[in-house]
Amino acid sequence: MVWILLIAAGILVVIIVGIYNRLVKAKVRVNEAWSDITVQLKRRVDLIPNLVETVKGYAKHEKSVFEEVTKARAAMTGAGNVADTAKADNMLTGALKSLFAVAEAYPDLKANTNFQDLQNELTDTEDKIQAARRFYNASVRDLNTKITVFPSVIFAKILGFTRREFYVLDATEQAAAEKPVDVKF
Repeated sequence: MVWILLIAAGILVVIIVGIYNRLVKAKVRVNEAWSDITVQLKRRVDLIPNLVETVKGYAKHEKSVFEEVTKARAAMTGAGNVADTAKADNMLTGALKSLFAVAEAYPDLKANTNFQDLQNELTDTEDKIQAARRFYNASVRDLNTKITVFPSVIFAKILGFTRREFYVLDATEQAAAEKPVDVKF
């Protein structure tokens, strides 16, 4: 009888340890994915001053566009959580669309190799940001699923695991991100 209880207790411990390890792996993957997003957003934020300076030389009278980009860049660096980061990211994307729309009006600028190189770097970074967002959301989905399915749900709360937020834009931000930039001279 004692042996049966010991074996049952041992099996229960093995199950709990297995669940805990799976949850820890999923949590680490979410943290890694978030780190990937922040690295790419930082890369983009670091490229922006060079891009702005290049455009400023050609379009000195476009002060409002430069102020918008600077404000959006500051919001991005000050974002503290997933929702704030998504909002600042959308704001920065809109500001960059305006900046590129201004650049379209200056053929000499469009032909400038520094501008083209910066634009290519920014495009590459945007692609990496999109991939990092997808990886993050997939990792969050996996963690949230593990936290809510049986038998993990029994132990996840006890062990301190909580659901994580997806990286999403709200409806207003999504509409703004899809809207073409209207530039008037």
